[in-house]
Amino acid sequence: MRISLIPLMMVATFAIAPVRAETETGHAKGTAMTRITVTTGNEVLPATLNDSPAARDFAAMLPLELSLRDFHGTEKIADLPRKLDTTGAPKSYMPTAGDITLYAPWGNLAIFYKPFQDSPGLVPLGKFDSPLEGHLKDGPVRIERAD
Repeated sequence: MRISLIPLMMVATFAIAPVRAETETGHAKGTAMTRITVTTGNEVLPATLNDSPAARDFAAMLPLELSLRDFHGTEKIADLPRKLDTTGAPKSYMPTAGDITLYAPWGNLAIFYKPFQDSPGLVPLGKFDSPLEGHLKDGPVRIERAD
């Protein structure tokens, strides 16, 4: 009888743990995705952040008013108010169109509207929910939680 009770207690412990983690941090680690919007002019572009330390740190800064500028005809970049937590971040990342990233060496946000090569120091934060195709212009944007 003891053998069958121990596994049941273990299952109950594991079932409760994610709920507790969600209550304490606002996310269930490894499963939470933060929905955001990027407003440029009259357009509201939905996006989703991943559940990495860098993305959670970025989400903690929201809402943000930033100024985007083009960089090499591939991405829009903006200065962030502070560096993000890059604990556990990959050493490099190969972005695709629609990726929201951090360029850790400079500490800036980089939103790719075209794919680019594998780049050391690039940290994925999330992705736009639909293709950008010219929707993101240089100038002011507001990034905020969609909740």
